[in-house]
Amino acid sequence: MDAVTYPDEKVAEFIERNFIPLRVPFDAQPLASDFKITWTPTLVVVGADGKEHHRTVGFLSPEELIPSLLLGMAKSHFDQNQFDAALSQLEKLLSGYPKSDAAPEAIYLRGVSQYKSTHSAKPLKEAYEELQKVHPSSEWTRRAAPYRLL
Repeated sequence: MDAVTYPDEKVAEFIERNFIPLRVPFDAQPLASDFKITWTPTLVVVGADGKEHHRTVGFLSPEELIPSLLLGMAKSHFDQNQFDAALSQLEKLLSGYPKSDAAPEAIYLRGVSQYKSTHSAKPLKEAYEELQKVHPSSEWTRRAAPYRLL
């Protein structure tokens, strides 16, 4: 990723604006063990709480890295019950990168975040319907399948 993704101007600016990046070699102890880094590149989104909220392993292109990081930011907010902040990141991901590999999980998480903030089951069913329409073969569509019965 050093040769292609990280030098990309949009990627560098996004990371600088939103993260405190830390490069940890896979054999650097104790961090490599603490975060179970056994292969590079491994990207771990750690929240202010010091806990892991999102992980990717392997090369990501510039077009896939930013949506993956947006998803990580959303998951960090979600895990801390900050649903409005999670939804904000998910909307950025879905409006800016609707065809990214992160989009199906973002649609799923958007439905769950809306459900958890409103206690209405409607967003769960809508998430399934959108996933079925746009990403019918996604694992996230299969995970949302029970919501079609709501």
